[in-house]
Amino acid sequence: MATPTTSRLRTSLSAAVVTLLALTATGCGEGSDEPTARSDEPRLTVVTTVSPITSIVANVAGAEVEVIGLVPEGVNSHTFEPPPSAAATLARADVVFINGLGLEDPTEDLAHGNIDDEALIVKLGDEILPESEWIYDFSFPEDGGKPNPHLWTNPPMVRAYVEVVRDVLGELDPEHEAEYEANADRFLERVDELDRAMAEATATIEEADRTLLTYHDAYAYFADHYGWTVVGAIQPSDFGEPSARDVADLIRQIRAQDVPVVFGSEVFPSPVLEQIAAETGADYVDDLRDDDLPGGPGDDGHSWLGLMRLNYVTMVEALGGDATALGSIDVSDTTDTRATYPQ
Repeated sequence: MATPTTSRLRTSLSAAVVTLLALTATGCGEGSDEPTARSDEPRLTVVTTVSPITSIVANVAGAEVEVIGLVPEGVNSHTFEPPPSAAATLARADVVFINGLGLEDPTEDLAHGNIDDEALIVKLGDEILPESEWIYDFSFPEDGGKPNPHLWTNPPMVRAYVEVVRDVLGELDPEHEAEYEANADRFLERVDELDRAMAEATATIEEADRTLLTYHDAYAYFADHYGWTVVGAIQPSDFGEPSARDVADLIRQIRAQDVPVVFGSEVFPSPVLEQIAAETGADYVDDLRDDDLPGGPGDDGHSWLGLMRLNYVTMVEALGGDATALGSIDVSDTTDTRATYPQ
């Protein structure tokens, strides 16, 4: 995967020279791997969107950077319209990190109209994934113009997200570049541990059973990485209710492929999906979450790591696999954070 190049709103030569000089000074030993005490005034103000992105960014930023999520947990992030009050939050931002790939278009539009001229907007998904690798599917058809944006369910892509966040924060705050690098390194160790554990757990599931039929297709990139098959999703591309034909097609597909489990969403219950499971004889498990972190802010498991472990363990165990390797992973934040998760 190519090294991402951050899209910037400020590109003047003078700014580039200042940044280069600051980075050179940092490389001479001004940074430290040791976490510092939290001050009342944040070094930077960072705005994010959905809670998994907030968690990832916060673990790189640490306690001296204010990270403010805009998208409340438990809402449909694809249809979320930011309230007028979000404009004031965006106006304070030094950088806005969004997932991109069309997930948060209304928030991105609001950001362009309200951020300071010196601020940055960074679209993480667009930075790390070339258009040739975008995935289109039932929930995100190519003729709709937007690819599947759920890159955060795939650990190697989160690794790339972390690298972008680390580099951007280091450029904005070169005096503390080494601290952002240390924070990123700690988090990446846990990302890699999760990746290895999921590969180990996948190997305990019969190949024919590594299938996903879900309420919403959030696992296209995950499935491609671990060798799973996405059978389909009940929620159509317009995020409305599926047609009778859609339901009939899914029932035929489940029967034809002998799909053992239908996965619903804990956050968005689907009576239709439960009905499909009942008619086909598949088990129905409604514990998955796309971007709503487990527990509440401040809980150890309220993190991207906690979200992924919850989903992975749920899928592996439901399909008859052994999730022991996943259960041993520490899902708490890897550094002190200063993050706000709207509820």
